[in-house]
Amino acid sequence: MNELAPCPICQSPYTYEQESLLVCPECGHEWAAAEEQTGETSFVVKDSNGNILADGDSVITIKNLPVKGSPKSIKAGTKVKNIRLVDSDHNIDCKIEGFGAMALKSEFVKKA
Repeated sequence: MNELAPCPICQSPYTYEQESLLVCPECGHEWAAAEEQTGETSFVVKDSNGNILADGDSVITIKNLPVKGSPKSIKAGTKVKNIRLVDSDHNIDCKIEGFGAMALKSEFVKKA
């Protein structure tokens, strides 16, 4: 049995062939089997449920998040629109109404 290449997006080893494409069952990415892999290493950001996040997504906080230097915290269930992903410890940059620019960890949000 031939070994298929892992998914270039989420690195899942469970890819399968569908006609002339390779398909990832975990993230749904499809790509041509003959397509050359570009050596580009893109990072993948997943929310608390394992869903893959992308720039411009909306997320919802899953717990109260204390804000350093502020007397109030970000409440669980707060919807954050138009996120931007960055490659750092706090991998989501966003603006939260009433707080301004913030950096969040993806493990404390879920995709809306």
